[in-house]
Amino acid sequence: MSLADQMPFLMQNWPLIATGVVMYLTYRAFAGYLAKSYISHTQANGMQNGAYRTPDQVAEVNENDNWDDETEFPDVSSALPADLQHIPFAFQRFTPEEMIERSLEFYRLMNRRRTIRFFSSEPVPFEVIENVIKTAGTGPSGAHTEPWTFVVVSDPEVKQKIRQIIEDEEEINYKKRMGVQWTTDLKPLRTNWIKEYLTEAPYIILVFKQMYGIKPDGGKKIHYYNEMSTAMASGILLTAVHYSGLVSLTSTPLNCGPALRNLLGRPSSEKLTLLLPVGYPAKEATVPDLARKPLKDIMVHI
Repeated sequence: MSLADQMPFLMQNWPLIATGVVMYLTYRAFAGYLAKSYISHTQANGMQNGAYRTPDQVAEVNENDNWDDETEFPDVSSALPADLQHIPFAFQRFTPEEMIERSLEFYRLMNRRRTIRFFSSEPVPFEVIENVIKTAGTGPSGAHTEPWTFVVVSDPEVKQKIRQIIEDEEEINYKKRMGVQWTTDLKPLRTNWIKEYLTEAPYIILVFKQMYGIKPDGGKKIHYYNEMSTAMASGILLTAVHYSGLVSLTSTPLNCGPALRNLLGRPSSEKLTLLLPVGYPAKEATVPDLARKPLKDIMVHI
């Protein structure tokens, strides 16, 4: 059938055809809008009542974490001195026998590290806390940006406020956000939303990652790999706490970051990544009887 032969059909039925085309285009546009809205809602609020949600899915995601966009940093001058000097590296070498003994001794020490939920209120010298944070500050960081802030809280009133913020959110987490699978996995560890250790431990160390820094001239400084750098510094902090003869508990309180940041007067460029109560264990402290994976399950030698 030629186009000329089709014209009478098209002319007679053009209102129906036009309506169909409009409805199809409207459907495509509306479906796309719904998909985008669903993704945005899921990212912002987590998958409600889901059994497979992880901490990353539930945690807050509203703060802009993409500070590597060069459009935000029109000044491309280095934050480090252009004439930065390089000096000889001071290295102490050990014999193979000494290295084996030192590595084994350190393993034995760290293998005794446990997560503690029962703390003594016995005071700890503040100099110890200063030293472990200085040790954490030796961690590697992208372009030597050192994108971390360690906030130490010992004031009883502030600790009580921190506990209230966390317990209020944790109750919601356990009852609504975390899902059946997550809460089931936690039951053998006997955890819940009540966090006595936050007011019992003499210190709380809150670790913030700095998403960007400020140059002396007031411009923004890119903090490369701020999440990974702060995580490595936190691992060193945890090690230093244990090596000093203290105990701690690693906590990443969900949905509490902005409230805790505001309470502690931290800028919007910082985001809470970790919270550590630090002190001595209570005399009646107990820990789950857990075993760590053997070497064959965590190391691949090629």
